[in-house]
Amino acid sequence: MNFTKNISLFLTLLFIFFVKATEPFISFAKTENSMVLKERNLGLMLFSDSDSDKGILRAVANLQSDFQKVTGVQPELISQNSGMNGMVIIIGEAGKSKTIDALIRQKKLDGKALTGKREKYIIQNVSNPFPGVSEAIVIAGSDKRGTIYGIYEMSKQIGVSPWYYWADVPVEKKENVYFKKGLYTDGEPAVEYRGIFLNDEEPSLGGWARATFGGVNSKFYEKVFELILRLKGNYIWPAMWGKAFYDDDHLSGPLANEMGIVMGTSHHEPMALAQTDWHRYIKKK
Repeated sequence: MNFTKNISLFLTLLFIFFVKATEPFISFAKTENSMVLKERNLGLMLFSDSDSDKGILRAVANLQSDFQKVTGVQPELISQNSGMNGMVIIIGEAGKSKTIDALIRQKKLDGKALTGKREKYIIQNVSNPFPGVSEAIVIAGSDKRGTIYGIYEMSKQIGVSPWYYWADVPVEKKENVYFKKGLYTDGEPAVEYRGIFLNDEEPSLGGWARATFGGVNSKFYEKVFELILRLKGNYIWPAMWGKAFYDDDHLSGPLANEMGIVMGTSHHEPMALAQTDWHRYIKKK
């Protein structure tokens, strides 16, 4: 899609994140303190426990796609820690991932950096995480959203903008990708709820959504939710001009829950009941 020509000004974005920027940890030239993440003759694997949260696995699949956009090669997704060949990124949520918890017990990760924290991630290299694996990179989150933010921080640093879809930001191809050894985090967000509302969505956004997705439905919101998460947000007030988020598409609510998005009401409609719900179901006397 072409954001500028076709649907300019379709979203009013009120992102107030107050999240510190993470120090750069990706480079495209080898240095003394870097480890190979992807080279021409070395494959990359993404490891996550098979019973990981569905929202985390969705973000892992997006990271897989993002690496393919950058390098032209799709990493393998694995959930078994044997028979590995190549660099591994281990991804999981502390307290729920048996793999991440094992690394914490072995003192390879600092559990205190994650336990009891809100929406925090750490990204670091570790030695000997699995038998036969001398070194790996770990993305570990304090909770579901923290893990997802860590995944998308990796995507952003390898060169995939959060706006790759909505603003057609091009992805620069890279044959080699390297990780600067160390521990990286942007800590906990200073503001608990950070997000957007969809304002004046008709006719521009609504017309485009109907032409592209068949409506302002779960397929449309999947793209909006992904953008919010890539920007380390967590909240949305949905569209309301002739629309009812939960009623228009019964998959939208479960999708928000799966992806880790907190749903507010439309920006001027309290009690989770859009005016459209009222018009549809309340009979006037």
